[in-house]
Amino acid sequence: MEQNETKHGGISIELEHIFPIIKKWLYSEKEIFIREIVSNACDAVTKLNRLVSLGEAKDTDVSKPRIDVELDPDAATITVTDNGIGMTAEETEKYLGQIALSGALDFIQKYEGDEGDSSSTGIIGHFGLGFYSAFMVSDSVDVITKSYNGAPAVKWTCDDGGSYDMEEQFDGWEDYLDGRGTSVVMHINDEGREYLSENKLKEILDKYCSFMPIEIFFRRADNEKKEDEEEKPINDTSPLWQKNPSECTDDEYKVFYRKVFHDYREPLFQIHLKADYPLIFRGILYFPKITGEYESLEGQVKLFYNQVFVADNIKEVIPEYLLMLKGVLDCPELPLNVSRSYLQNSGYVSKISSHITKKVADKLNSMFTSEREHYENVWRDIKTFVEYGCMRDRKFYDKINQSVIYEKCSGGFTTLDEYLEGAKKTHENKVYYANDKAAQAKYISMLEAEGIEVVLLDKFIDTQFISTVEQNREGVKFCRVDAEVADVLKDGEKVREYPEVKELFRRIAGDGVKIVFGSFKDKTTPAILNVSEESRRFDDMMKIYSPSSASIPLESTLTLNTASPIIGKLDEKCSDDPEASEKIAREIFSLCKLTQRRLTSDEMKDFLDLSYELIGLL
Repeated sequence: MEQNETKHGGISIELEHIFPIIKKWLYSEKEIFIREIVSNACDAVTKLNRLVSLGEAKDTDVSKPRIDVELDPDAATITVTDNGIGMTAEETEKYLGQIALSGALDFIQKYEGDEGDSSSTGIIGHFGLGFYSAFMVSDSVDVITKSYNGAPAVKWTCDDGGSYDMEEQFDGWEDYLDGRGTSVVMHINDEGREYLSENKLKEILDKYCSFMPIEIFFRRADNEKKEDEEEKPINDTSPLWQKNPSECTDDEYKVFYRKVFHDYREPLFQIHLKADYPLIFRGILYFPKITGEYESLEGQVKLFYNQVFVADNIKEVIPEYLLMLKGVLDCPELPLNVSRSYLQNSGYVSKISSHITKKVADKLNSMFTSEREHYENVWRDIKTFVEYGCMRDRKFYDKINQSVIYEKCSGGFTTLDEYLEGAKKTHENKVYYANDKAAQAKYISMLEAEGIEVVLLDKFIDTQFISTVEQNREGVKFCRVDAEVADVLKDGEKVREYPEVKELFRRIAGDGVKIVFGSFKDKTTPAILNVSEESRRFDDMMKIYSPSSASIPLESTLTLNTASPIIGKLDEKCSDDPEASEKIAREIFSLCKLTQRRLTSDEMKDFLDLSYELIGLL
């Protein structure tokens, strides 16, 4: 062929309809074309570097590896240029002039109709169509390329119908390239005009290319570069996750977190992942600071492929109980364009998820062992997720259960083993807890006066979690402070019965409450209302599965304290002043109910009216 002769052709004649389909189905978001074209440029530079390292290519006088992205709004072009391996005419025609790859016909048959589904967005990784994403936003694309081996430069031009021209000895290549490499000039169509905005294009580059391994430089064609101005790449070619954990400082972790997630609250701590065999992936996961109980607990894990951004919030890679984590995962063994269905059915992804679970458990155990004070400081922020993880994953429970801690009502924290060791003499294998420190203050003080520690379990999930602990720790039982009268609170005195008082409280409390007598060491408390642990937990469970259903009747017991002078005086009042005795009994029962639950509006009105009436008797 004579110099400068132009060769005309059509891309893959058997696939003449592929371009309209590419424009419609290639990706759900057109902006990904930038990632594909810049990724190809990265590959070209990486291939050249590899050949140089093998001695098959010379690292000549060309400037250091780089990629340039140039925006020309006036010409309506976006140009991506690299100084990588380049292509010969034969390679250009082979790689760009045909799309006759295995399975491509199946792609056409499946997606040429009007209907499609989200799985189509993962098709490129299987058919190698990444370059053609440019035609989603372009009327035509020019490729100017010159091979590292010194072959003549080539210009390949293709329109969005699939018709191309190729000039095999292109003399004007030096206007685009510095010695070698490839320049892709995309002539943006009307549908893609939004990408001719500098802010929009920079935003997309930041999203997809912030950590690509080759330096990327951005410029507008109409901006003059000042000679003394230092040129700065828009990306970080050595992201923190690629470094060894021992090389990273706490400040670097925090700066990286702020940069990636735009969250200026410091994370609680981070886990640096580095797996080389049998899995290969890198990553950093952060436990974010949760400032309120009702704040969104949705995390954000960004998936990368060899430092190329793939997707946000890939839930399939993270166990569901750790979804509040924020972080990055770089998984080079996943395809660049990965579908949800692939992630859901990938054994590799399943192994990554298991590895992450293990590393999270290892980190928590390490903090518990060597940084106990810090661990206790962050416990309330992470305990819900640790408890949920223990409930959902027995393996996670087995790894972490010795590091689960419980907040004590008296202050500080304790493990289950530490608690049980101190309970051997007074309440062996029984753990007393409160879920409302203020409402249950009297019960707590009575137990603490007898040397019994009370732990605080004030989250809704706590009831389900302690059931999991009981299932896995034979003989251990959790008991809320108002579920029963602890034996240690009884004074051992003979209990006297007051039939009239018993009948009085039976009438006030109703048939659903059992009335009994007991004698307590604490003489200031006339009565204690207990609701059985089992019935209350069952009621809690029913509220989860059927929130609208009415509460079941709870097994309640009202214990009247015969050691309290009030009960004796009330017995006398029953005969002398029945009306006054009933008012006093109603007041006592209302006070007991307040320790169990919130009063209804009617109950609260009656309670206040009665309280003011009794005060008025002074």
